[in-house]
Amino acid sequence: MMEKDILMHYGTPRHSGRYPWGSGDNPYQHTNTFLNRVNELKDKGLTEKEIAAALGMSTTELRTQKSLANHEKRALDVETARSLREHGYSLSDIAEKIGLPGESSVRSLLNENSERRMKLAKATAEILKKELEDTGMVDVGAGVERQLGVSREKLNEALKILEEEGYPVYGGGIPQVTNPGKQSNRKVLCVPGTEHKDIYEFDKVKVINDYHSDDDGETFRPTFEYPESLSSKRLAIRYAEDGGVEKDGLIELRPGVEDISLGNSHYAQVRILVDGTHYLKGMAVYNDDLPDGVDVLFNTNKKKGTPPLGEEKGNTVLKKISSDPDNPFGSLIKENGQRHYEDENGNLRLSVINKRADEGDWNEWSDHLPSQFLSKQNINLINRQLGLAKADKLSEFEEICSLTNPTIKRELLGSFAEDCDSAAVHLQAAALPRQKYQVILPLTSIKDNEVYAPNYKDGETVALIRYPHGGTFEIPICKVNNKNKEGRKIISTDSKDAIGINAKVAERLSGADFDGDTVMVIPTGGKTKITSTPALEGLKGFDPKLEYGGKAEGTYKKMKNTQTEMGKISNLITDMTLKGATEPELARAVRHSMVVIDAEKHGLDYKQSERDNGIAALKKKYQGETDSNGKYHEGASTIISRAKSETSVSKRTGQPWINKDTGELEYERINPKTGEYETKIKNESYVDKKTGKTVTRTQKSTKMAETKDAYSLVSEYRAPAELAYADYANYMKALANNARKEMVSTERLKYDPSAKKVYSDEVKSLNNKLDEALKNAPRERQAQSIANSVVNVKKKEAESKGDKLTKAEIKKISQQALSKARVSVGAKRKEIEITDKEWEAIQAGAISDNKLAQMLKRTDIDKLRERAMPRQSKQLSDAKVAKLKAMSQSGYTNEQIATTLGVSTSTVIKYMK
Repeated sequence: MMEKDILMHYGTPRHSGRYPWGSGDNPYQHTNTFLNRVNELKDKGLTEKEIAAALGMSTTELRTQKSLANHEKRALDVETARSLREHGYSLSDIAEKIGLPGESSVRSLLNENSERRMKLAKATAEILKKELEDTGMVDVGAGVERQLGVSREKLNEALKILEEEGYPVYGGGIPQVTNPGKQSNRKVLCVPGTEHKDIYEFDKVKVINDYHSDDDGETFRPTFEYPESLSSKRLAIRYAEDGGVEKDGLIELRPGVEDISLGNSHYAQVRILVDGTHYLKGMAVYNDDLPDGVDVLFNTNKKKGTPPLGEEKGNTVLKKISSDPDNPFGSLIKENGQRHYEDENGNLRLSVINKRADEGDWNEWSDHLPSQFLSKQNINLINRQLGLAKADKLSEFEEICSLTNPTIKRELLGSFAEDCDSAAVHLQAAALPRQKYQVILPLTSIKDNEVYAPNYKDGETVALIRYPHGGTFEIPICKVNNKNKEGRKIISTDSKDAIGINAKVAERLSGADFDGDTVMVIPTGGKTKITSTPALEGLKGFDPKLEYGGKAEGTYKKMKNTQTEMGKISNLITDMTLKGATEPELARAVRHSMVVIDAEKHGLDYKQSERDNGIAALKKKYQGETDSNGKYHEGASTIISRAKSETSVSKRTGQPWINKDTGELEYERINPKTGEYETKIKNESYVDKKTGKTVTRTQKSTKMAETKDAYSLVSEYRAPAELAYADYANYMKALANNARKEMVSTERLKYDPSAKKVYSDEVKSLNNKLDEALKNAPRERQAQSIANSVVNVKKKEAESKGDKLTKAEIKKISQQALSKARVSVGAKRKEIEITDKEWEAIQAGAISDNKLAQMLKRTDIDKLRERAMPRQSKQLSDAKVAKLKAMSQSGYTNEQIATTLGVSTSTVIKYMK
């Protein structure tokens, strides 16, 4: 017989010859042999251990094999039932053939949802196995389902599957560090062979943080994927000479290209890895007019010849990535800031776009005016906005005092007092109408006195303020032109939080660029008059990156503490302004501030700038003083800069007492009951290892917090703005003291046992809600512990390389680590929702004052505040009338005032007469 005449049967998957598996008289003649053997041994009375030994395997291996066999049996059941159904068999016939109890069992097999749930549970189980690869133990307790993005039921199904495969799940407790004697419960999934005692090696139990599902287990994605890299062949650089300076920091993307899509956004602040070694940072927008072969165009103010992917900081267009695999850009990527897409072959791929902020993330109405800006404005505007802030606080105090529930009243008075103390330190005034933060984008076709601002009215004028703010010479007043075609195309007509300006306007804004800088936009006109003066001659054409950048590493001192240095120069500019410095002097200080703010990011020689601009001489002239002991000092010298300035005080312990007569906070007192002296001041000292001297332990505070009279911080110059702010600070301090006096004199909620019986269902519900909310506390502590461990590892890694992390770097790492840890352990504030009937129970005294106080910390207290308000009188109080008039003087419309006060516009008009 010739080879070509040989007839061979190779079969098909899940078939035996022409027929599907399971269609014969004995559907499990092959796959069910193992389960039959196990059942036979079990029927003979053998234990699991004895059955395993008889089959030549361990109990763990036995469980795994049983689980696999059961999964295989179910899969065959499903396939057999479908095949028989297709051949016309009835449900009862199928049940009889397969050996199932009845028709309902067959329906379950044919139920697609049931099968889908099993598949999803298996997918979740596989993800849990991956999480076990590192340490062999993973926390699967409360909150883990939220991290994975599946239901608790789905997670429990997955755990059951794994337990059947021999993966043990143990329970145990973790001691609470801050609560000795108490513990948090934990549930731990382990690899086969792990003993119960092993889970008490707490540092070896992994917290799930690598994978997440957005579709309840259909698919899983890594919570953070190392960024996909863009080839530099697709990238072009537009240098300063070619117009890059006009759009410095802007990234232009070719629309319609999937791997660089911004999704549903018109713009976003992004990071893009290039060639695996460098990255782009800036605002990204679409541009359909890019050169052939170019998908990404980056605009820079650097000159031609600067290498795109250079090695030296300051002498490269793109930045080099960090060595940290969890944070290659040195900046947080927002949650869901990475996107996946399907390529032409249907494969899921990661986009090269990593969003730090997205359209809508800057959409924030500001409810205050920083003193850094307002103190440099005309005295009328200063008095008006400080007056509105005072009227607003007095109205709030009056409202809190009228509350009918004493526990809520005490809670709100305590937080109100803290807010007033903070207001005195930060010196923040009330906001102007419609002021808003917006991110800036470049437009080359818009005029020097115009702005494209779709959130504002076409034709109105707005003032733009960037922080840190140097002075009135940095405030451009622009007319809104929403007809600009370039703005409508790039930013869109329905932009949530972006405006378009040209490079000259950006330059006036203290040298702003377009990599994500924001400005405060304030509509002007009518009663809102913002002082704006011409740009300083000494700032025209000044570019800090060109003047002080591009130097080789090792030839200049690197900036390590931007925040501290920026605070120093900002205070100097404020003090110089209030003390009447000349324009050339201000220009020197502002030039240096422009260098300082970008020194760390762009490798600028800020020490050379300090020398070139004579900063030491300016400090001596405007901040130098000799104290009463004849000692010379330099530093903050007006109330605006002194208020937040640090001062050292003796180490304190615990919470301060409240003087019932004055409302002041005290750390030393004569006990009113015993007449004995008491103190919360620790008189501790230590020996300084460097100097050998004995030093008293201290802690940091602010000068405003420690003084009883704000006028003590006013300079000898006594500028009108200083006096206005001193009066404001003293007003807030007095209001805080009054709130504390009212708080300590407020009675406690009276508990009524009979009310507890009447409202037993409501009390039980409230207790359950509180218990559930309290469960977050140990999760938050665990998240803090995990985050601290991550930060410590990063610090040690840096030290091993002979480096030291800056405060800014530690802050970024800490934020990222804590955010990730909270998600991983399910640490999430769960607010207590109080129903109308439960509120009725609370008012009747069905729960104790202490329990309600705990609930108030975990609920939306503003909602309860509304419930606890007495029925509003038709007449407005004096405090509300004062607030109404202050808002009107500040330029708010009658409609805006009515909305704020919760009254009709006719009521506002009545009180305005």
